[in-house]
Amino acid sequence: MTSPVDPNNVLMTGENSFIRFSADGGKTQTDRASHWRVLWCPAGAGHALFMMSTLTGGAVKIWSDNPPVARWLQKEIESLLYPAFADAKTPLGPAVFTRSGGIDTRAAELVTAKDSDILLTWGDFLAPFVLTMPPGSGGRPIGVFSTFFPARAARMALNGRATTGTPYAEKRGDRDSTSACLAWSETWVRPR
Repeated sequence: MTSPVDPNNVLMTGENSFIRFSADGGKTQTDRASHWRVLWCPAGAGHALFMMSTLTGGAVKIWSDNPPVARWLQKEIESLLYPAFADAKTPLGPAVFTRSGGIDTRAAELVTAKDSDILLTWGDFLAPFVLTMPPGSGGRPIGVFSTFFPARAARMALNGRATTGTPYAEKRGDRDSTSACLAWSETWVRPR
C-alpha cells in the first residue's frame, strides 16, 4: 500500500502569491512582486513582500513584519525562484500586512510601511488547480505543492501610483494560468 504521507521534510507552509508583468509576453519582466504569508518556517511566522518594479525605478525593495522570516525566505527559496530577491544586503523595511477580499470578487494585499503604501490586487480568476512540483522538478532541489488561483486582472500600486502592466497568459502543465496568481495552501519541502 502506498503511504499517504509525503516522504519529504516540510520547509515552510503558508502562501506565496505573485504578480509578474511584461511588455513582451513574458520574455522580459517590467514589474515583479512576490508576497509571502508564512504560517510556519524554521524562522517563525510572518509576512514579506519582495518587489522590483518601474515604480521602484527597477530597484528591489523588501518589506516584512518579521525580518528573520524574510531573510530565511531569501536564502532558502527566493534564491531559487528569483535571485535578485535573494541579496541579503537589500534593506528590509518594516511593514504591516492586511488582506481583504477573496477569489469571489477581488483579492487585495495592502502593505503599509513608514514611507510606502503598496497595494497588490488580483481578480477575474480562472479555474484553480493544484501545482505539484516534488524536489528535483524544474532543476530545483526543493519542491512545492500549492493551490493556484490564476488572475486575468492584477494591479500593483506604490503610494497611489500604479504600474501600466497586465498579466500575461501562461500554461502550467495542461492548465490555463497567468503571470499573476494567488498561491494559497503552499508548502515547500526538502528531501529527507
